[in-house]
Formats: sequence, C-alpha cells, structure tokens
Amino acid sequence: MKRRQSVRKAIIIGMFFLFPITITWLSPALPVIYAGFGGILTGAIIVFLVQFLTSLFLGRVFCGYFCSGAGLQECMMRVSEKPVKSTKINIIKYVIWSLWTLAIIALFIRAGGINEIDFFAGTVDKWMFLTAPYRYMIYFGVVLLIAVLHLLVGKRAFCRSVCWMAPFMIIGTKISDGLKLPRLRLISNQDSCIGCKQCSKKCPMSLDVKTMVETANMKNSECILCGECIDICPKKTISYAFTNKSSKVG
Repeated sequence: MKRRQSVRKAIIIGMFFLFPITITWLSPALPVIYAGFGGILTGAIIVFLVQFLTSLFLGRVFCGYFCSGAGLQECMMRVSEKPVKSTKINIIKYVIWSLWTLAIIALFIRAGGINEIDFFAGTVDKWMFLTAPYRYMIYFGVVLLIAVLHLLVGKRAFCRSVCWMAPFMIIGTKISDGLKLPRLRLISNQDSCIGCKQCSKKCPMSLDVKTMVETANMKNSECILCGECIDICPKKTISYAFTNKSSKVG
C-alpha cells in the first residue's frame, strides 16, 4: 500500500505549507489572550473541541494525516529517523496541557463566562496570521522548536513531548475505550508475525509495534494511525478496523 503512504505524506506535507494560515487555529496562545480579553472564545478552541469529538471515533487520525506541525516533522524524516528512546518525555505535554487548560478556564471565569465567539480572532482579513514582524518571530520560533526537538530528541519528539493538542485526542480515545465505542484502530494477527521488526523501525512515533503485535494489544495512546506499520509489514499482520476491540484477528 505504498500509494496510501504517498497520499498521506502529500496531504500532511501540504498542511505544513498551509501552516502560516492554520497556525491561527492551532495556536495555544490566542485562546489564552482572548479569553482574558473579554471572554472571547477563539477558533482554536473550537478546533481543539472538534479534535476531541472526532477522536472518539477516529482516534489520532488528525495527527497522522492533517497536522501542520506533523507535516514539518515528516519533512525532517529525510534528515533524521532517530527514534525517541525515552517515554518519560510524554508527561511534559500533559503538564503543559493541564496548566494551559486551567488558565483558560480561570480567565473565562474572570471575564464572566464566554461573552463572544470569534472563529477568526487573531487574524487579519479573516485568514492570515503573519501580518507583523513579531508574528513572523512567533511562527519561525514554533517551526524551529519542532525541528530542533526532532533532531536532538528523535522523530516526532514534538508530538511526544510538548504538543498541546495531543491530550485532547488521547483523552478522547480513553473515553471511547471506556464507553466501548467503535472507533478506527489497529488490529493484528500475531500468528503471522515473523519478527522482522520492520513495523517498529518504521513507526514515526517510535513505538514498539512488534511487541504490541506479539501481545495482540495494539492500543497505545501515542499511536497516530498513520498506517506505516500496516504498509511495511511483509505478512500483512496489521490492519485497520472500525471496532471497539483491539484484539487478535485470524
């Protein structure tokens, strides 16, 4: 299924080229600024809520196919495919997300609640973010952070360590599993696995996919459902399924 990965990579790299526009709706700063400035609910918060709701049924497909920051990291794969070796960095994003979410809630309470909804807050002419020198500094600062983490820590290190959007979708998948809702996930047939470890080597999130297959437990909160492991497996051991179980097939 090389075609699937070609299409996926074309989409996600294309999203990176749109990052000067989409950064408005992926920004962690604008929700804080506008919540404190009159209780304005920005487009970014709406996007984050949509990410949460879609994750109930589609998991972290957004991360694998549509995230602008992930598009940059996909490009960085041509420079380095060093895996992330420690899972301890995962906790950083939860700390950031918790403090950030509490700050937004506190600011809305201080403002007397949500007083206005403005999907285009922070933009000019209803779409562009990069309209002043300081905004270019913010944009290139984010790009540099993503690139440096990829080079120094490992592939997709930004997603693993500091992404403020990932917890929305991770929480969504946890709730989905708790409610036993059917959602898109990976399933495996451990009997057909030959232990070649190609799935683990190819995984952009540095997951031990081989062990996941051997234990017939494909659930992992860091899985972005990109399908790389599916398409690299010579025995077609892994596949997509829309189900409420992550179990052995075959």
